[in-house]
Amino acid sequence: MKNFLPILILMLSFGSINAQSVNKLKKELLNSIEQKSDELITMSDNIWHAAEVAFREEKSAQYLMEYAKQNGFDVDSDLAGMPTAFTATFGEGSPVIGIIGEFDALPGLSQTTVPYKNELTEGGAGHGCGHNLFGTASLGAAVAIKELIEKGSLKGTVKYFGTPAEEKFFGKLWMIRDGVFDNVDVVMDWHPADKTEANVQPSLALVDFMVEFTGQASHASVDPWNARSASDALELYTSGINAYREHVKPSVRMHYHIQDAGQVVNVVPDYSRIWVRVRDITKDGLQPVYDQVRKMAGGAAIMANVEHKVSLISGVHDLLPNRTGGAVMQKNLETLGDIQYSEEEIMFALEMQRNNGKPEIGIDGKIRPLRETLDSPGGGSTDSGDVSYNVPVVSLAATTAPKGVPWHSWSVVASSGMSIGHKGMLHAAKALGMTMVDIFKDNKLREDIKKEFDEKIGDYEYDAYLDPGPPPLDYVD
Repeated sequence: MKNFLPILILMLSFGSINAQSVNKLKKELLNSIEQKSDELITMSDNIWHAAEVAFREEKSAQYLMEYAKQNGFDVDSDLAGMPTAFTATFGEGSPVIGIIGEFDALPGLSQTTVPYKNELTEGGAGHGCGHNLFGTASLGAAVAIKELIEKGSLKGTVKYFGTPAEEKFFGKLWMIRDGVFDNVDVVMDWHPADKTEANVQPSLALVDFMVEFTGQASHASVDPWNARSASDALELYTSGINAYREHVKPSVRMHYHIQDAGQVVNVVPDYSRIWVRVRDITKDGLQPVYDQVRKMAGGAAIMANVEHKVSLISGVHDLLPNRTGGAVMQKNLETLGDIQYSEEEIMFALEMQRNNGKPEIGIDGKIRPLRETLDSPGGGSTDSGDVSYNVPVVSLAATTAPKGVPWHSWSVVASSGMSIGHKGMLHAAKALGMTMVDIFKDNKLREDIKKEFDEKIGDYEYDAYLDPGPPPLDYVD
C-alpha cells in the first residue's frame, strides 16, 4: 500500500492537470467564437436572405466555403454529383472529428423578421427550419477547433461537411454512397429547436416516392366517355391512403403532395402526379407500409383504367442516438448555462405566440436534463440518421425560436433571421466546440462512443433508400 500511494497521488494530480488543460482549451474556444460572433451572424443572415432550396443553394454554400477558406481550411466542392456539397478540412492524422452543416431553405415560406406573418418576397422561400443557423454554427465551431489544432493544443483533423438538400432529397445519402463520410471517428450534429438539450432521441425513418398516372385526355363535356382520367386515379389513390391511416400503427405517418392533377377544368387530364412520404420509427417498421401504399397505386390505376408508375425518390434511416457522447454534451451545456433573453426578445416571442394562437409562454432557453432515450419519440426525420448508421453521431438541439410555435412555418423563418435565432446559433457553436475538445483530448471517450455505436449497429448492414442514379438536380417544383 505504501508503494501504491505515491502512484495514486501522481495519477490524481495528472487527472487534475489534464482537466485544467481541457478547461483552458474550452475557454480559448469560447473566446474565439465570441470574437467571431459578428462574422457568424452576418454569414447566417446572408444565408437567410439567400433562402435557396434543395440543390440550388449556390450562394449559401459559397458563403460557407469562402469563410472556411479564409480561415485556412482545404475545401473540396462539387461532391457526389452535387455542386453545393462540400467538405472543409484542417489538420492531419487521427482522430478525425466531423461536423455537419446544412443550409437549404423551404419553398413558399418567405417572411420578414417580425412576429406576425409578413411575406418578404412574394412566393419566395424561407428558412423555416433554421438551416441558416445550422450551417453557420457548425462552421463556427469547426473554425474554433481549427485554431486549437493550428496552435498544437489539439492533434488530429477537423472536417466540416456542407450537406445540401436535407429538406427535400436528403443529399447526405449520395455523399455517404460516394464515401465522403469514410474514415471519420465521430460526427457532430445539431438542429435548431424550441428547447436546448443534448439530443439522445431517435428520429423517424422515412421513404419518399413519386406516383404518376397516365390515361387518355378528352373534352370534359363533349365526349368525357372517351377519356381515361388520370385525376380520377389520383383521387382514388388518396382516398385509399386516407382510409389506410386507420389500420397502421400510431407511430406511422403518411403524407402526400399533389403536384399535377390537370391544368384546366374543361379537359379530362391524361396525366397526374403525387409525391408520397411514409414514416415510422425504423426502416424495418415502415417497409410493410411502403409496400402496401405502392400496391394501392396499382389498385387506383385499375379502377380508373389508366397506367401508373412508381419511382423511388429517396429515404432516410432513423437517427441512432449516442448516449455516451450525449452525456458529455450535457455537461458542456450545463457549464455554458441557460440562454438569456432581453425584454424586447421576450415581447417578440409573446406576440408571435399570440399570433399563432399558442400559449404565451415566451422562450425556453433553459438547459434541460439529459432525458431517457425513448423507443417511440415521434417528431421529424433527418438524413443525419443515415450518417449515424455509418459513424457515431453526437447530437444537440438548441433554442432558436419561441416555445410552441409551428415548425416549418413563417414563425421559424422570422426567428431565424433575428437575435433569438442568433443567440441559439452561438450557443450551439460553443456547446459543439466544447464537446469536440473533449472528444479530441480523450481517447477513452472516443473508444466508448465507438463501442456504443458498434453495440447498437450489431450485425445490421446499412442499405440506403437510394437508386443507383445521380441526384435529381433537374427536378421540377
